[in-house]
Amino acid sequence: MRESYHHGRIAPGACHRGRPVNFAGYAGSIGSQMRRRSVTALLRPARAARTRGAVASDDSPALQAIWHVVCTIPRGRVSTYGAVARAAGLPGRARQAGFALRVAPAELNLPWHRVVGAGGRIAFPAASRAHREQVRRLRAEGVAVHAGRVTRAALTDLDEL
Repeated sequence: MRESYHHGRIAPGACHRGRPVNFAGYAGSIGSQMRRRSVTALLRPARAARTRGAVASDDSPALQAIWHVVCTIPRGRVSTYGAVARAAGLPGRARQAGFALRVAPAELNLPWHRVVGAGGRIAFPAASRAHREQVRRLRAEGVAVHAGRVTRAALTDLDEL
């Protein structure tokens, strides 16, 4: 069911079990909650747009630590986002490791392709350009990639580095 509300009328596509639903007639119910939600959404300040590469490395020691750990991954080996975060002193922050790689300035020339998802899975969608580029770079370094996953032998333990 798609919830939609438009000036007390039934919006196109709003239905419940094949019948149109009008929430406007119910005081204190879903209709008024939806109206309140839209008013508060109008009063909320707009979110700042994210810009790629806009994070200064001086501002975030966590990003610097993640970038440093990624640089230590040897050629022909890979590591997971979680292992990179743990090695950077940020256990449980695998998503932050992914964010750090996404916002890293191009001038750093980070070996981003050596970082994969849990279990050796390439995190990008299989049909994407980034997936094809990561597979190409890993194979150029001698890492075997099959069905979007690297072999277990290629995974490295960053604690021993």
